[in-house]
This record gives sequence, C-alpha cells and structure tokens, in this order.
Amino acid sequence: MMKRHLKLLALLLALCLNSPAQQLTAPRPTNVANATGANAQASARDERIARAAEALRTQLVAQRRDFHMHPELSNREERTARVVAERLKSLGFDEVRTNVARHGVVAVLKGGKPGAVVAVRADMDALPIQETNDVPYKSQTPGVKHACGHDVHTTVGLGVAEVLSRMRSEISGTVKFIFQPAEEGPPAGEEGGAPLMIKEGALENPRPQAIFGLHTEPNVQAGQIGYHSGAAMASSDTFSIVVRGKGAHGAQPQLGVDAVVVASECVLALQHIRSRRIDPLEPLVITVGTIQGGTRFNVIANEVRLTGTMRTHNDKVRERAIELMRETLMHVTAAYGATFELNMEGSNPVTYNEPSLVEETLPTIRRVVGAENALVLKPFMPAEDFSYFQKIVPGFYFFLGVGNRARGINAGWHTPEFDVDEESLVVGVKVMSNVLLDYLDRQAAKR
Repeated sequence: MMKRHLKLLALLLALCLNSPAQQLTAPRPTNVANATGANAQASARDERIARAAEALRTQLVAQRRDFHMHPELSNREERTARVVAERLKSLGFDEVRTNVARHGVVAVLKGGKPGAVVAVRADMDALPIQETNDVPYKSQTPGVKHACGHDVHTTVGLGVAEVLSRMRSEISGTVKFIFQPAEEGPPAGEEGGAPLMIKEGALENPRPQAIFGLHTEPNVQAGQIGYHSGAAMASSDTFSIVVRGKGAHGAQPQLGVDAVVVASECVLALQHIRSRRIDPLEPLVITVGTIQGGTRFNVIANEVRLTGTMRTHNDKVRERAIELMRETLMHVTAAYGATFELNMEGSNPVTYNEPSLVEETLPTIRRVVGAENALVLKPFMPAEDFSYFQKIVPGFYFFLGVGNRARGINAGWHTPEFDVDEESLVVGVKVMSNVLLDYLDRQAAKR
C-alpha cells in the first residue's frame, strides 16, 4: 500500500512541474526584473531633468521677465527672435535658421542615436494691450503687452533647448524647435503665423513625425497640466458683412432703404443659426463685434459694415454655418429691398489633438506632475494657429497651469491684468523635456 501511495505522489508531482500553468509562470521573475530596470532608468532620467530645470530657475525667471518688459507685436518680433537665435547658437545646435516667416526661428538638435524626428513649437508675439500690473517687470513698450503668455512659451522653449542640448548623446533621434511669430494674427495686408512658417519650410528638412506645444492657462494652478483629447480649441473665422440700402432724408424713410435697420435685423437673424439651425450639442459661436454706418443723425444710411467672428469645434458645422450665414443674409436683405456682401477673411482650423498621441503621452505628464495634477479640460472656444501644424503632422497641444489663487494670479488671457506664477516655468521645462524624449524613445522601440 505504501509503495502505491508513493508512486501516486511522484506522478502528481511530475504532472505539476510540467503543467502549462507552471511553464507560463516560470519566466515571470525575469520579466519583473526587466521592467524594474526600465522603470529605474526612466526614474533616474526624470530626476536629472528635474535637477537641470531647477538649476535654470533663476535664468528662466530673468528671461521671461526680459521678454515681458520688451514685448513685440505680430510680425515685429525682431528683438525676441534675435535673443532666441543667439541662445540656440550658443547651445551648439546643429542648425539655427532665422528669418522664417519674417522673424521665425527654426533650430535642429540631432541626438547621439538614430531615430525619429519630433518638433516643439513656441510662439513669440505680444498683443496691443496696455499693461496695468504694477510689477518690476512691467512692459516698457506703451500699449503693448504679453497678455497671453507667449513670453512664457518662448522662455520654456529655450529652457527645454538647454536641457536637451546637455543630453544629446542619449537622444534617440532629432528634436526640431520652432519659435513662431504672429500667432495672434499678422497685421492687415501681411502674411504671417503658422501658415507662413509652413509655407517657408518650417516642417521640412527634416519633417517631424509629431509636434507638441503648450499654452498658459490661468484657470489651472501652477504645477498642474490641463489637456484635451480630440478637439481642444475652436476654429476661428473672421467675417465682414456689408449691407447696402438706399440713402434718403431721415424724415422721409419711405424714399430710401435704411441700411441701419436692415443690418440690425441681420444681427438678430444670424443668432438664430446657433439657436435654431445647428444641433444644440455642437459648439458654435457667431459674434458680431462691430457695426459701422451712417453719416448724420437725420440721414438714412445707405451702407453699414459689420465685422465678427465664428467659432466651432467641428469642420462640418463650420461649413454648414457659413452656408446658413449666406442664406440668412440673402433672405433678410431681400425682404427689405437691400443687398449684402459677405467675406470670410481669415481663419484657423480646429486645434485637434490626435487621440492616440494624447494617450501615449499622458503617462509621461502624469509621471512628471503627478496623476492628480493632470486635468481633463473642457474644449475652449478661443483659437490657435498651432492647428495648421496639426493638419500636416499629428500634434498634441496641452495647457500649462500658471494660476495662483492665493496670490490673486487668475486674470484671463488678453486682459490688462494678465500675469503668471513663474513657478510654471520650471514645470513647463520638466514636462516638455520628458514629453519629447519619451516620444523619441517610443519610436525607437518600434524599430
């Protein structure tokens, strides 16, 4: 009996040792060791980047304040571009190309290992807004201010350039830096911004496989990053409408066609496109911002000019809204015996973050700032010409928290009171440096 039991035990032991479950679990310790090693390597690089960014703190603050004190309007960024180019050249970049799209700078940093190409964009222009903040770095140019944070964007871009230039031997690929003028829109009659950068080859030789950018966000606290997957910022169209009637004496309106009255009806009718003609679940804004017409209190105006903007997150909605604007204006003016002319004069596409690129990048952002500080935001109705780059290569445009409620730093974009918590400069450098390096590492792993 004892021998029989021993034989059964031996048989059971042999079956267990050779079972599929045992074979599947046996290699696990090796995989765990490999994963642990990779994590440790990533953690060590994160710490190096964090230390490098922290070491730049004083320099970053000084640079941002210098840009803030010397703001330059769109297509006039001569000093800013010169500072950027000189700094990139001093860092030993492989190529620094200037005067792209007037004052743009495109620079190439080749890593020590072969790999893909990734781009990062920072805009440089300021706005025609008078500074009201009483700060040591107040704008020294009357009527011009960095009221949207482009001084932060440019400073962070230079900080990333410095950090990566010191790590180039371990970069798997190439990083292209695009410092762009005229994001706020070129002056009337001039080309500029992202469309002209693209036209003049900013995305060529070499062409990146992806592009990243960041923007200040005063409603997000310093130390946090906000993001969207898919539509992030709206398309924007600038339109002008001319309503033509027939002049007459103000006491004899029956002899004319009052362009002021017809234009007023047009303004109201255009709002019905949003409220009654487009799916209410689709974001759309049609704003008439100016009305100009008439020559005298007792003269029936024969012409009125309106200008405005249209915003949406959907290209099909945009196309349909333009059709409805023409249809509405045609019928309203015809009803009163007037005529109209509609011109769509300038536009930006929807800023669309490629969902797969967002998904791949989020682990990096969460690792750097903490998962609790990576915030999903609602899409914005303001627009960004970064969207033109995204039409050519996949892009991810995220938001750098610059607010500080405790210090009262919460004024919105394009306001005289806008300011930033400068802690965001170090955060921006850390996040973007890791985002670019991790992207190149992922591409290298696919080869």
